[in-house]
Amino acid sequence: MNNINGLITPTEAKELNDAYTSRHTLITNQITKVGDNRSSWYSLEKIKAYLEYAEKQAKDLGFEMNGIRIYCGAHEPEEGSDIDAEGLTTLFLIPTTAADEGKGGGDSNPDIPGAHGLNNGSHGQPPTANYPQ
Repeated sequence: MNNINGLITPTEAKELNDAYTSRHTLITNQITKVGDNRSSWYSLEKIKAYLEYAEKQAKDLGFEMNGIRIYCGAHEPEEGSDIDAEGLTTLFLIPTTAADEGKGGGDSNPDIPGAHGLNNGSHGQPPTANYPQ
């Protein structure tokens, strides 16, 4: 298990988190005007179910899923929306495929056209909480 490319130590995770702080402060002070979300949490059960679903959907769409891309996004403020999520940063997952199967454009792992993503993870407690929680 220790030969996984990209593993980072808790110290490296803290460094990445700390390097993001100036961006988080800018978003909080200039855009959301409340403490913005810094993380998303998904249960292991939800992740496993999504990966199984995404692989099946990829095959149904004529693709072989080779991974997932994680995007940053933001919930649009809506009248009557959940105040806990309104306008806050979120992360969502999109399945990918090999370049020769996807939309092209030079990306070696493009998003699978038409595939459903996964969102609605739980935000940090509180949303502004840093690593580690």
